[in-house]
Amino acid sequence: MENQIGLIVKVMLLSGVLSFLIKYATPDILIPSTVTNVLILVLSPTVIMAVLLGARLIGAKRS
Repeated sequence: MENQIGLIVKVMLLSGVLSFLIKYATPDILIPSTVTNVLILVLSPTVIMAVLLGARLIGAKRS
């Protein structure tokens, strides 16, 4: 039970830090709105998850 509470606290802290950075730090970062940048932003979560799950699958097959 303590591990679950710790995980929830970590996720909430990370979420708070991320929302603070989005609100106050992003106006200073100028990213041009190009097709390439949009594709990177939209597809990167999918690619990251595919790589992580693929690595996990390969690790499970080796065990």
